[in-house]
Amino acid sequence: MPDYPTRYLVAPDSFKGTFDAAAVAAAIGAGLEGAGAEADLCPIADGGEGTMAALLAKLGGRRVAAEVHDPLRRPIVAEFALLAGERTAVVEVAAASGLPLLAPEERDAERADSYGTGELIAAAIAAGARKILVAAGGSASTDGGRGAIEAIGGRRGLGDAELEVLCDVETPYEDAARVFGPQKGADEAAVARLSARLREYADTLPRDPRGLPMSGGAGGLAGGLYGALGARLRPGALFILRRADFSRRLRDADAVISGEGKLDEQSLDGKVVGTVAELCAAAGKPLHVIVAVDALDPVVAANAGIASVRTATSLGAITAMARAIATDGARAAT
Repeated sequence: MPDYPTRYLVAPDSFKGTFDAAAVAAAIGAGLEGAGAEADLCPIADGGEGTMAALLAKLGGRRVAAEVHDPLRRPIVAEFALLAGERTAVVEVAAASGLPLLAPEERDAERADSYGTGELIAAAIAAGARKILVAAGGSASTDGGRGAIEAIGGRRGLGDAELEVLCDVETPYEDAARVFGPQKGADEAAVARLSARLREYADTLPRDPRGLPMSGGAGGLAGGLYGALGARLRPGALFILRRADFSRRLRDADAVISGEGKLDEQSLDGKVVGTVAELCAAAGKPLHVIVAVDALDPVVAANAGIASVRTATSLGAITAMARAIATDGARAAT
């Protein structure tokens, strides 16, 4: 048997706004197989966009359309998922309250809210779900979940349903505006106003979300759902990896390839690449990463356990990079 990697576990996130995780995994798999290596495809998500697709692929179920409102409260149709058995639903914040729903010139971090997410949660409950998995990534809002809580309350509340928020960041509630506000269109003055608004809202909640890891997800929506409705906050990437039987598949692999659209320091803070890196380091398996944009200091990447980083901006380039990883691994062993 060769002493270089011959079986790779392929576990990428989506390249947000460009390629979904399944397409990225397939492209990587094609490159590996073209170099004579085996590929175990395991596309995943971290609680952001793509979480619903990842869980449907692994657990089965169906998509359900609902009439809701976008971050500026304009009517749209969005989808949630009922997983197999139909007692558990998946609601992506990005589906109704996501930043991609707004044109760049429409981004308004102070006006945008999470009302549509609350409508999706209410629709899932009305469809019979009793556990709602809320994927918290990709929001346009920084309202602490006020809009979602308003929408749920206006539709008879949770009843006997429970919420679990799948978070893609570790950021606490009080830092949500500072960390994420600028990418949602907030300047320095708006960040200060949003931070004050979040503090004031936290003071009204039955449970204070401040200081709680992950509570800043989706502009503080994670913390708001925790504080007002007793939601449980969970690391999204780890949740999905467990349901994909990642640990067993990692034991059977010689090496791992992951990836995402942009690699930066936030990638190591609860997102797919950071979570996979921790698991690979614990298992003593090398991790290679393919990304569209590499904005992470190489020293930081190496310290996180990442063996190599390659950039690719098309599916063909992703395939070529995967082939190069497998070829380099074989060459290094000879």
